[in-house]
Amino acid sequence: MKERELIDIIARLAGDKRPGLLRGIGDDCAVIKGQPGRVQLVTMDTLVESVHFDPNWHPPEKLGRKSVAVNVSDVAAMGGTPSFALLSLGLPAGFDDQWVDRFLHGFTGSCREYGCPLIGGDTVRSPDRIVITVTMIGEAAADQVVYRSSARPGDTIWVSGSLGRAAAGLELCRAGAAQQPDPLLESLVEAHLNPRARTAAGRLLAASGLVHAMIDLSDGLATDLAHLCEESRAGAVIAAEDLPASPALYQASRLLQLDPVRLMVSGGEDYELLFTAAPADTGDLLGLAARAGVSFSPVGVITARSGVWLKRAGPGQDAVEEVRIDFKGFDHFPAPAKR
Repeated sequence: MKERELIDIIARLAGDKRPGLLRGIGDDCAVIKGQPGRVQLVTMDTLVESVHFDPNWHPPEKLGRKSVAVNVSDVAAMGGTPSFALLSLGLPAGFDDQWVDRFLHGFTGSCREYGCPLIGGDTVRSPDRIVITVTMIGEAAADQVVYRSSARPGDTIWVSGSLGRAAAGLELCRAGAAQQPDPLLESLVEAHLNPRARTAAGRLLAASGLVHAMIDLSDGLATDLAHLCEESRAGAVIAAEDLPASPALYQASRLLQLDPVRLMVSGGEDYELLFTAAPADTGDLLGLAARAGVSFSPVGVITARSGVWLKRAGPGQDAVEEVRIDFKGFDHFPAPAKR
């Protein structure tokens, strides 16, 4: 059973909606009716040692910061503002006191920066590894929440920032190249170790009323765009040549002998925003990007045809091929290889 199939089962068994629940399973956050004109946004994420992080190269302060940022990113993807955080920390017997102290300094420092104080949680003994679970509570104006489910055929697909940086940073860490003196490569490692959530951009996009659907890029462009299309009952075509990449990504790709397009399409943990809007609003969106201090790049179009497709140069002269890439990002429970 793959991760998406497991989530579908959970969603079916979760039961009917109750009064006050505006959106449950299927989006970046659950949406709950709040004070008049306001809603609460609730999300949760878990980081497991040797699955999401390796303490051999992930400094505890930066892991604490990342644990906050990945949850704040979900709130940002719905146009909200983070309000409060809860932390469940599972630690093996004989844990390192100094490691925990440094982790908590990073965690609480990040909470202060995002304006979401730590208000509670739980501490438990874990059998053999560190397990970090964070619940984030945010809020937004009820009429400005952006869901995954409202993309329309003909919409332009946009992404903030550049893609593949965190995936390249992870591969540099795995290859033992994390301590490269080159600042370009250091920036990729930092993107993996200490990502930043696009809170200002998310709020501006939501308040503009221009955005039809939005999601944050946690599992990779291919998978997260597929989630958005699935919820919107639509498809998408993206162009490899339009994917925004930093010079550092190409440098790392040469060093590691990896395909930069693969890193941008399948690599996770960018925590950039992917959103859709009408083509006529391109100029206004570029103006918002300038206000938010981040680049927005058009990378494709929403289609009535199902599936997420990547267009890239084919083997022949002037040839272009389309490859279906639905759910080609990170999956906790991938299908076993066929024998």
